[in-house]
Amino acid sequence: MTHATAASKTATHSLSSWPRLGGWLAAVAALIALLLGSLMVGRYALSPHDALAALVGAAPSADAAAVMIKVRLPRILVALTVGMALSASGAAFQGVFRNPLVSPDILGVAQGAGFGAALALLFGWSGIALQAMSFACGLAAVTLAYGLSRRQGLGGATLLVMVLSGMIVGTLFSAGVALIKVVSDPVNTLPAITFWLMGSLGSVSSRDLAWIAVPVLVGVTALMLLRWRLNALCFGDDEARTLGVNVSRLRLIVIVAATLMTAACVSISGVIGLVGLIVPHLARLIVGPNYRALLPASALLGAGFLLAVDDFARVLSASEVPLGILTSLLGAPFFLMLLSNVRKGWS
Repeated sequence: MTHATAASKTATHSLSSWPRLGGWLAAVAALIALLLGSLMVGRYALSPHDALAALVGAAPSADAAAVMIKVRLPRILVALTVGMALSASGAAFQGVFRNPLVSPDILGVAQGAGFGAALALLFGWSGIALQAMSFACGLAAVTLAYGLSRRQGLGGATLLVMVLSGMIVGTLFSAGVALIKVVSDPVNTLPAITFWLMGSLGSVSSRDLAWIAVPVLVGVTALMLLRWRLNALCFGDDEARTLGVNVSRLRLIVIVAATLMTAACVSISGVIGLVGLIVPHLARLIVGPNYRALLPASALLGAGFLLAVDDFARVLSASEVPLGILTSLLGAPFFLMLLSNVRKGWS
C-alpha cells in the first residue's frame, strides 16, 4: 500500500464523523433565540411583546419602531454577518496553512484595512468613502503579501514564505497607521482613528449590511463549495495532489475568498481580534476536523459569538465598550490554552 493511499484512507476514516441533525437544529434554534433576545436589550429596552410587534411593523410607539428598524435590527444582522465571515475565514486559513494559530489577518488584511480607514479619516472622509478606502487597502495588503511570497518562492509560494511576507506587510501598514496618528489632529481625527481601530458596531446601518453582503456571500459560497478539498489539503500538499487537488489554485481561491470577506467586514466594523482564531477551535471541539461540518459550524458559532459579545458591549456601560477590547479579553485566555496544547492533533 502506497503512502498516498494510506494517507487517503486515514483521512477518510478520521474525517468521517458527522454531527447529528438534532445537533444542527439545536444550534440554529439557540442562534434564533439569541437573535430574539438581542432585539430586546440595549439602552432603550423593549419588552418581548414590543420587540416582536416592532419587528413585524406593529410597534406600539414611533420610538420603538425607530429603534428596532433603523438601529437594532441592522446592527444585529451586521454582527451575525461579521462573526460568520471572520470565523469561516479563520477556519479556512487554519486548514490552508495547517496551523492552529492562524487567523484571518495572517496576510495583513486587517492592518491594511486599518491603514485605509486611518488615511480616510485623516482626509476627513466618512461613510462609503471610508469603507471603500479601507476595503481597497485591505485587498492591496494581501495582494502585496502574496506577490512577495511568489517572488521569493520563485513562482511557488511556500507557506512559510507567505506567512513571513504577511507579517512584513502587516508591519509596514501598522507603521503607516502610526505615522498617520502622529500627524493627525489630536482633538478630532486622532480619537476617531483610535476608536475605529478598536472595533465597534455602534454606528452601523442597513447600508453597511448591503455593503458587505456581496463579498461575504461570494466568499462563504466559495469556501462551502471547497470544503472537501480543504479536508485533503489538511493532510499535506503531496496527499492532496494524489487525490486530484490543484493545491496552488485551491490555496489562491481560499485566500481570495477569505480576504474578500475579512476586508469587507473590517471596513465597517474596525479591527475585531481573535474571533477568527478562537471560534474555529471551539467548532473543532464540537464537530471534529471534518471541514464539511467544521466550516458551517464555525460560521454558525461565529455569528452567535459576536452577537453575544455585541449584546454585552451594549449593556455593559453607558459608554459603549469597543468590541475589539471584549473579544481580546475573552480570547486571550483561550489563546494561552491553545499554545499549551498546540502539538496535540496538529502537525
